[in-house]
Amino acid sequence: MPFSDLHLSDALLKAVADSGYDEPTAIQAAAIPPVLMGKDLIGVAQTGTGKTASFVLPMIDILAEGRSRARMPRSLILEPTRELAAQVAENFEKYGKYHKLSMALLIGGVAFGDQDKALEKGVDVLIATPGRLMDQHARGKILLSGVDVLVIDEADRMLDMGFIPDVEKICTLIKADRQTLLFSATMPPPIKKLADRFMNNPKMVEVSRPATTNKDIAQSVVMTDSRHKRDVLKELIRSEDVQTGIIFCNRKTTVRDLATSLKRSRMKAGQIHGDMEQSDRIKELDRFKAGDINILVASDVAARGLDVKGVSHVFNFDVPWHPDDYVHRIGRTGRAGKKGVAITLVTPEDAEALAQIEKLTGQKVPRRELGGHEAAEPEGVADASDAREAPARGRGRRPRAEKAVVAASDEADVAVERPREARSQEQPARGGRSRREERPKEDAPREERPRREERSRRDERPRRDERPRDDRQRRDRDEREPASAPGFGEEGIPAFLLVKATRS
Repeated sequence: MPFSDLHLSDALLKAVADSGYDEPTAIQAAAIPPVLMGKDLIGVAQTGTGKTASFVLPMIDILAEGRSRARMPRSLILEPTRELAAQVAENFEKYGKYHKLSMALLIGGVAFGDQDKALEKGVDVLIATPGRLMDQHARGKILLSGVDVLVIDEADRMLDMGFIPDVEKICTLIKADRQTLLFSATMPPPIKKLADRFMNNPKMVEVSRPATTNKDIAQSVVMTDSRHKRDVLKELIRSEDVQTGIIFCNRKTTVRDLATSLKRSRMKAGQIHGDMEQSDRIKELDRFKAGDINILVASDVAARGLDVKGVSHVFNFDVPWHPDDYVHRIGRTGRAGKKGVAITLVTPEDAEALAQIEKLTGQKVPRRELGGHEAAEPEGVADASDAREAPARGRGRRPRAEKAVVAASDEADVAVERPREARSQEQPARGGRSRREERPKEDAPREERPRREERSRRDERPRRDERPRDDRQRRDRDEREPASAPGFGEEGIPAFLLVKATRS
């Protein structure tokens, strides 16, 4: 079926042809006609099947008529990550180049002032992440009452990132007679509940079973251990014909350390993760798309929305914590009908996570043998990050080598390793000074400082003017003063109690 059978405008068909596409994908062919008819729609399809174009193309024709007003966007597209939002914006620019539609991005990492100026002019299409949209609404910079079309993209990812409460709040701020489009790779129960609450008799379009993987991707698992994971990965990169590859890690620190390790192994590698500034993330993606680097080490911020043509390989350095993320990670390759390779490194600790992935996808991932060959680091290159990940002994620290400098004479000094006990008992060399004596005054040795017990006893001593001058004076004073009685203090027994009682 050609695109012309989907009842799109001539200007839009020309833009699609300029992009090099002749036939729509399955999700596009099933979703575009009902969207053009103004119906609510739920689209379920695996990643890499063209879900973005399935709502971008009909929205361009729907918004072709009408005029935007200041701070009141005509349509709203919610995306879970900045990268996805930027990807959708690129699609609008590519397919809408023959239409006069205004567009704005509301994402984190961009100054509020620039976004305020775009909103004040009025936009036809607003692409936003939930957090930044709620911030702008709280500041009174945007009104959502004029939104006619709402798109909730990657709804399952919204759920994983905790954005569902914000999405529900946004839905209540938009008028009820809007058109709502929801797209997701999977349909967990919370997403189904969200659709039932905020959608009006939606049409369900499902072109493949939820959480299925692309058949054009050759998947495999390589068994290894934590100690040799990096060596195995580097050997795979060298042995495979990797044109452009993405390596996914679970932690940001792992992304940084692994990217550094690959660079030390003379590989053209970059990195992208959530702790980077938005400008740096965009710059790194541009380098990857331009071919300046052919390996991108990434966290799950790049698992969705990253559409780079010709990604030949995806490596899972870490097995993803959520099985759904496996489907999205490997979906970065094998796009638009091309072949791809996905290799996952699995340690014995990852057995349960791998079992969950195979249960979700309904298929067993083939195991792959490397023939027992392990990659070696280039000579003369030290990898400090590898040393940090080596198993530690004892309480997590290696014992330091204790060294003592012994001066045999004024002409020669010899460094000798000795136990701490022997060094503490050793006397300083004749005519020399010990290390204690060489310390600055403010770092005086413990022996020269008054001990706590001596200070407390000294403070408890009575003052000189309060002490008896000798024992004889103390005895004389005791003889002159009457003995004190219990309960009457130091004054003794009162005189009236010493008077003898008389009988009457």
